[in-house]
Amino acid sequence: MVVIGHVDAGKSTLMGHLLCALGQVNQKTMHKYEQESRKVGKQSFMYAWVLDETGEERNRGITMDVGRSQFETETKLVTLLDAPGHKDFIPNMISGAGQADVALLVVDATRGEFETGFDFGGQTREHALLVRSLGVGQLAVAINKLDTVMWSQERFNEIVQKLKVFLKHAGFKESDVAFVPCSGLTGQNLIRKPTESELLQWYSGPCLLDVIDNFRTPERPVAKPFRFSINDVFKSTGSNFCVSGRVETGTLCLGERVLVCPSRELATVKGLSIEEVSQQTVFAGDQVSVTLSGIDIQNVSIGYILCLPQNPVQIASNFQARIVVFNVTVPITKGYSVVMHHQSLVEPVIVCKLINQLHKSTGEIMNKHPRCLSNNSSATVEIKSSRPLAIELYSECKELGRIMLRVGGVTIAAGLITKIIL
Repeated sequence: MVVIGHVDAGKSTLMGHLLCALGQVNQKTMHKYEQESRKVGKQSFMYAWVLDETGEERNRGITMDVGRSQFETETKLVTLLDAPGHKDFIPNMISGAGQADVALLVVDATRGEFETGFDFGGQTREHALLVRSLGVGQLAVAINKLDTVMWSQERFNEIVQKLKVFLKHAGFKESDVAFVPCSGLTGQNLIRKPTESELLQWYSGPCLLDVIDNFRTPERPVAKPFRFSINDVFKSTGSNFCVSGRVETGTLCLGERVLVCPSRELATVKGLSIEEVSQQTVFAGDQVSVTLSGIDIQNVSIGYILCLPQNPVQIASNFQARIVVFNVTVPITKGYSVVMHHQSLVEPVIVCKLINQLHKSTGEIMNKHPRCLSNNSSATVEIKSSRPLAIELYSECKELGRIMLRVGGVTIAAGLITKIIL
């Protein structure tokens, strides 16, 4: 589950409080955070520090990298990814959302704050669009800091109305979105029914934990060929090193030989672990650290894919994709340079051909070889990169068939790979 929303909507504080209330953080550590945050004069940050661990994140009071932790609800084990809301760190947020099945959108109910986050240029919109384009279909919306407006019901309804219209437009089904009023700092309605009389007057729905518990568990593609996307590379003991990431499809066992693509080098799996616990076998959907041997650390980088030699991933530098264009200041023309995000890989590419412009809802071809693509259009384009990349057709492997295109720090399009040109 990925947690998203505008900067300062209170994502880290909300999740930190939830983890404390569930007993995931011991009293001693919590007491230490409370003392330290009081020293710095930022007492309201004591819960956020559960997830924001580095010194810089604490001094600036914002999340920069994706924080992770785990907790359990009645029926599920949830891996939590706390994504940054600041727009400079959206690439980090994309690699966090690429690993998620469901999302929690946190919005700030304070007057004026919700508007800044939601209206043009705020991160609330961009995050929701990104998460949807990365294939997350279920969303819970936590309307946070409602204690600052005296738990007002009309404020809650006003925000719900605005978001409903927008989320429907972004492609979420109404039945897959749930709205919950809460407060991350006071802990109201996080894991138990609320106690504030002003809230009880009009709200009788589930608390945040129950909403998370009610998410449908997605089906795991265990029977497909093994694919693993690397989102971090680090040294371990001796001459070996570890890569961490998510098993997208298939299974992997200890001792198997794997092919690292696109460099096509062989390595042996020396160790598998999930949250520091070693495993014999891992399955699709798991967040895993894999220890590799027989390969140099220089030949592996973030964004590479691991697969089995008998069933390798496709490697190409040219492919066709079907894209949806969001907001662009300059229309997309032939030879347009963009930055492509594919899982954790960030690669400069060129849109070298505009093949067809498509009708947004039916997908019919409206005109062939359009001269340019403007706002909210949909099209088939050909994309070329300077070096070979490990990619898959969307029809064969959804996780590795999605791409995002960004220019100058703004997401301009999302797409699906439809044809690989070898």
